[in-house]
Amino acid sequence: MPEQIQSIISNLKAFGVRRLVMLAGIAALVMAVIGIGSVYLNRPAYETLYVGLDRADVNQIGMVLGEAGIGFDVGPDGASVLVPAGTTAQARMLLAEKGLPTSANAGYELFDNVGAMGLTSFMQQITRVRALEGEIARTIQSIAGIKAARVHIVMSERANFRRDEQQPSASVVIRYSGIDAEKSAMSIRHLVAAAVPGLSADKVTVLDSNGNLLAAGDDPSNTSAARTLGVEQTVEAQIGDNIRRALTPYLGPDNFRASVKADVNTDTRQTEETIFDPESRVERSVQSVRANENSNQRQASTPATVEQNLPETQATSTDGPQTSSENDRKEEITNYEINSKKIATVSNGYSVTKMSIAVVVNQQRLMTILGKDATPEQIAKRVADIQKMVASATGFDDKRGDIIDVSAVEFIDGLDGEAVEQPGIMASIGTHVGTMINAGAFIVVVFLVAFFGLKPMATALTARPTPALAGPSFDDVQRSLPTPETTATAEPPPAALPNSRPGPTPLDDLRQKIRPAPQDRLARMVDINEERTAQILRKWAAQEAAV
Repeated sequence: MPEQIQSIISNLKAFGVRRLVMLAGIAALVMAVIGIGSVYLNRPAYETLYVGLDRADVNQIGMVLGEAGIGFDVGPDGASVLVPAGTTAQARMLLAEKGLPTSANAGYELFDNVGAMGLTSFMQQITRVRALEGEIARTIQSIAGIKAARVHIVMSERANFRRDEQQPSASVVIRYSGIDAEKSAMSIRHLVAAAVPGLSADKVTVLDSNGNLLAAGDDPSNTSAARTLGVEQTVEAQIGDNIRRALTPYLGPDNFRASVKADVNTDTRQTEETIFDPESRVERSVQSVRANENSNQRQASTPATVEQNLPETQATSTDGPQTSSENDRKEEITNYEINSKKIATVSNGYSVTKMSIAVVVNQQRLMTILGKDATPEQIAKRVADIQKMVASATGFDDKRGDIIDVSAVEFIDGLDGEAVEQPGIMASIGTHVGTMINAGAFIVVVFLVAFFGLKPMATALTARPTPALAGPSFDDVQRSLPTPETTATAEPPPAALPNSRPGPTPLDDLRQKIRPAPQDRLARMVDINEERTAQILRKWAAQEAAV
């Protein structure tokens, strides 16, 4: 074992059980003082953040603050949240971004506190509308990216003296972060319209917390202009992404910028076509007609004589010419079905009519690739290669009238991101002054405890054991006690010699420490051997009686 450990073990053995228990108690006390001091001195002062919260809000607030690294505590009532002093504003801004607390959006729990007695129909209607608004607001806040929402609903109402019924309408105010507000607004409109009876989506107005109108009136996404604009943006974003994928491995993401302008035709086209196939005819029906006609005709003839002009005289007719005819007709009609095909094509797609692409490349990057001694001709050749690469990645078509331009320029640093103003030194010190004071007080307490408690203890434990002075034996203690003879024949101490040194010597001090008072020595004799001490006392008593 090392020499220091051996010295510590030997010192502990020399202390005895009583002293070891005292040392253990002192060590436990010192540790307790340090622990209590660290807890109370480093514990920040708390101030109230919110009061009167629901249990669900308290749980959500605790999760958000814990993830942000902000300490918090819950009040004894369970409905209040406390945070360290100086972090209240930061905690409230953080919770406001998360849409907390949400206790203000009361839903159907409003009916829990509504009594049946004295409640009018108007109050019931208002409570129903409030509950519906709160439930819809909660549902909207559950959408990813929506931090807070507030809903106002105007229910349908038909008065006694009105001919037309008032249609329901609604307005929604949202606070969002990191989402496409217009797409979310359209989803919110349909959600609210489906939740309110008789409400249509075009009667729902959606705004953001900054007062910007996100959606109102007819659905703008169904108009041809909005559709064309959306298709153009999609095509431009896709072409720009193709350019980035092509140039990033070669130039790096920060050494080029691309801009794309695409003219898109989104006209709807409908084509109808009917095709007949004369080779594929099918006999559909046959109609046959047959007719036979026979006719005989005789015509009487009156002779032209004088008798016709005499009165009361009847002329006798004679037989005239006779005619006869016979007609036989046969007719056959055959109907054929010819195979036909009708094709109707409706196209709702788009076509790119013209495309303009502009790409700027960081000239310093090209110099790094080509070397410091690169000539302008080499740079121009490399720019031409980049232009061919961009043309291949974007589907460039010269016949369509597309334009592409690639240039090498010097980039200006610091334009991609906005400079964030950092807090000053005094602001940082003011924010952490309480923590610094607590840390300083804790360091002082630990130093005092260590200097006045642990250091003497460590010195005592690590000190080398000194040989203990042997205590006087029983005979020495007996001889040191005064006897009647020595008391009677006691002589005064010899006078000091002229050359002797005045004052007590170290040996005299040691003797004085070793030789205690007679009463103490007698008590020590009793502790050592009671029987022998009793014999000595009886002997002294007998000598005094004889005298």
